[in-house]
Amino acid sequence: MINLNKKGNKMINQKFETEMIVRPSELDYNGHVHQSVYLDYLLFARVDQMQRCYKMPIEEFFKRGLSWTTKSVSIDYLKSLYMNERFLVQTWIESIGEKSVNVHFQIRKKTSGAVSAQGESTYVLVEAKSGKPVAIPEDIKEKFSI
Repeated sequence: MINLNKKGNKMINQKFETEMIVRPSELDYNGHVHQSVYLDYLLFARVDQMQRCYKMPIEEFFKRGLSWTTKSVSIDYLKSLYMNERFLVQTWIESIGEKSVNVHFQIRKKTSGAVSAQGESTYVLVEAKSGKPVAIPEDIKEKFSI
């Protein structure tokens, strides 16, 4: 059964995790991870999970002359991460539209499971040369529909 949201877009929800550790260069003046670094964590996790979990590495998009661009990101910062702290970046595709994918995420402390940050991001598939949005091919939608 395929779940559809209010706009008629396919809903997925399979969750995947990537483990990471806080590095010294990611800290701000207050000794915790700077807010901008959370976007790097999300990007790293998505690239890792596209290859490892969806079996669709980013290089496959490049070979097709395609790429992803970020349309929007919303992050709620809840608990700080500190030097050498291990954490998990969990993402899941909430819905797949004609040209975009809505991804939800949580960044959790590995030891306690406490949520450090959570949010969502919408990515649009684009033609790499022109940067113009294109329809997501059916084979890609199928790979993302696990």
